[in-house]
Amino acid sequence: MNCIKLTSLAALALAAALPGRVQAQEPASSVAFNIGVFSDYRYRGISQTRLKPAVQGGVDWSGPGGFYLGAWASTLKWIKDAEGDAGFELDLYGGFKGEISKEVAFDVGVLAYVYPGAGTKKWDAIYKNPNTTEVYGALTFGPVTGKLSYAATNLFGNYDFAKGKDSKGSLYFDLSSSFDLGGGLMLAPRVGHQKVQNITNASYTDYSLTLSKDFSGLVPSIALVGTDADKAFYVPGTAANSSKFLGKSAVVFGVKYNF
Repeated sequence: MNCIKLTSLAALALAAALPGRVQAQEPASSVAFNIGVFSDYRYRGISQTRLKPAVQGGVDWSGPGGFYLGAWASTLKWIKDAEGDAGFELDLYGGFKGEISKEVAFDVGVLAYVYPGAGTKKWDAIYKNPNTTEVYGALTFGPVTGKLSYAATNLFGNYDFAKGKDSKGSLYFDLSSSFDLGGGLMLAPRVGHQKVQNITNASYTDYSLTLSKDFSGLVPSIALVGTDADKAFYVPGTAANSSKFLGKSAVVFGVKYNF
């Protein structure tokens, strides 16, 4: 599949090795929901919807002691474009947040990307199971967060059948920040690099710059997104009858409601 989706051991080890202290938490747990519509679903810079709109939503539970769980879903097209049969993605995740010091916070967890019913005979002839599990670790210092994600399985079905090599062990590292401009305006720059293990021409760097404003839970946003990904690799599958470059630079509009 040319449209394979490209969503921390070092940070995990660092967080485990240092004497951390848990951030102050509310005594009771809380649940938050979100739903949104976007002009494109970009994941690590690559369109998951063939440059078309997506509907997304999620739920997050925060518990005492820094533990959290969540689920998130989005419509997509890349599975069916590659002869599979899944029209949406379901992400399930959980982890733990805390502080190493007053200046440094950490976040470690596990994230499972699930594509219900994706497998077909045509898909299985070219790709492995697209369901993917990543473990991640992040460190935050001031406004800057560095995060490393490690694929404990094949990365979204990528597999080199000719050489019998899988994409397990693929890494994604990103640096991000968020700046409060006042009046509910937030500016969030981010840059990341996806290293895809054993798959030729699949690795790339992506970037985004997002401006958003919170109107009492209603959050419109505009983002400039792009990559230096291989223009021949990251195109829709044969079933889509399209040669669009899915990592092209573009502006993505969205609106989300948090409640």
